[in-house]
Amino acid sequence: MNDFSRKLKYFILGLREKFLTTMLSGHLDTSFTNSTSKTIISSTETVNFSSETEKNIKRVEENVAEIMKACGNNPQKYIEYIEAEGTKVFRVANAQKILEKINEDEGLITELKGRKAFYLNFALRQGFSTVFKPSIVMSIGEIEPYYMLREFYKWYSLKRGLPGFNFTAQENFKKYLKNINDPSLKKLNYREMLELKEAIARDSEANEFVINAVKADEGAKKAFKKLNDGGADV
Repeated sequence: MNDFSRKLKYFILGLREKFLTTMLSGHLDTSFTNSTSKTIISSTETVNFSSETEKNIKRVEENVAEIMKACGNNPQKYIEYIEAEGTKVFRVANAQKILEKINEDEGLITELKGRKAFYLNFALRQGFSTVFKPSIVMSIGEIEPYYMLREFYKWYSLKRGLPGFNFTAQENFKKYLKNINDPSLKKLNYREMLELKEAIARDSEANEFVINAVKADEGAKKAFKKLNDGGADV
């Protein structure tokens, strides 16, 4: 858990939207709309109408919390839930070795296009297609519960229509994670920057949820131990 916690903290502390806001201000596009929000920009101000997005974010958090309790934070039960919703789950040997060739990690693989999609479809014996639909790809063997919870949270956000999971947004997000000063990010148009901000937000929400779940679990274990030791204060 130490390495996983470190990675989560890195994501949350490292993902900064300030540089994107600065870049956004240099564009003249008048509006951008995704499935649940609309942003209008002028030369003097930017207004984001995202009330529906905010409601959905809260709904996702509440629903996943209930599902986590119902599943007992059991990775296999998360997988069964995902499959029941019609998303494919692939358990393959050496999944990370397969995925790292296309700059992906085990867990939720969002929509892929082009050569990446062709490669992964072939590797997973899904035929020859330049489109790969969102799926879960994990190695065979034991799955760390909180890692699976994080991937489940992102998957649930995707299924509930939150923005930031389209192919372009996710590709730019991977560039951002690797190098925030990637020159290509400075060339993004207004729409692409907003989509990137949404992708960052979705990842941060999943990370924050899991860190809070870890803290709550650790707190519960300490309280239980204290009760068993006869030292609890009521």
